Amino acid sequence: MTSPVSWYRNPWRKPWMLGAVTVGYLLWSLAPVLVAVLFSFNAGRSRVIWQGFSMRWYYGDPLRSVWHDQSLHTALEHTVWLGVLTTVVTVPLGVAMALGLDRWRGRIPSAANLAVIVSFVLPEILIAISLLFVATVLVSPVRLGTTGQVIGLVTYQLSYPVVIVRARLLTIGRDYEEAAVDLGASPVQAVWRVLMKMLLPAVFASAVLVFADVIDDFIIVRYLSGDSSTETASVKIYNTARAAPTPALNALATLMLVASLLAVAIGFFAYRTLTRGEKGGLDVFTGEA
Repeated sequence: MTSPVSWYRNPWRKPWMLGAVTVGYLLWSLAPVLVAVLFSFNAGRSRVIWQGFSMRWYYGDPLRSVWHDQSLHTALEHTVWLGVLTTVVTVPLGVAMALGLDRWRGRIPSAANLAVIVSFVLPEILIAISLLFVATVLVSPVRLGTTGQVIGLVTYQLSYPVVIVRARLLTIGRDYEEAAVDLGASPVQAVWRVLMKMLLPAVFASAVLVFADVIDDFIIVRYLSGDSSTETASVKIYNTARAAPTPALNALATLMLVASLLAVAIGFFAYRTLTRGEKGGLDVFTGEA
């Protein structure tokens, strides 16, 4: 029989402590979320006492459900609209910037590359306050509302497609473009017909990550929102959570959670499909080589 001391000193023993810490962390992180989702299906108004299963707070209640409450409905629509609009603007800009940084050499692209890296650690509230100052004090096209929110979100999200597409460019190399040019294609045709098709998985992954991050954003959209019609779901939940909220807020949060998970799931399976048969490179979603 193995003694406890020899078992503890065995380097090949099962890492039960790591497993326990992992399970504990998952329970601590997911339990509040699961409780919030559960009470979005509560039949009563309570958010702490279970009173039966119901879809009342999604569409059943004629006044307070997400579908019928105009303020909640507007917040949900505006959140999705911001996600789509920001993604449509950010991803093409990020792809173009990634191509420029990959091909351009000198101090200016080096500074731009440093700015992209710094943006990952730059506090989001700093960007929000700076753009709020620009929108309210300086004479500029930035205005509070949808315009200011999109500009702020694009500014903050631009680094994601740049980094992802540049990582993809490193795995592709220049051989395919050079082969296309040798076969008679112009540089523009080589980029559009050859390189862009090979960049499609990275472009799609960038779009998914940007969209999923935007619909959960709080700081930028709150500082740059105008009237109540430009409040997103996160801002609406924050503004009403300390009053006398109903489980309709739980339903709204659950819908945003489903939207985020659905976007990530679609992106994951699409990325796997687009990169099937390839070897080498870094998987954007799993981090595996």
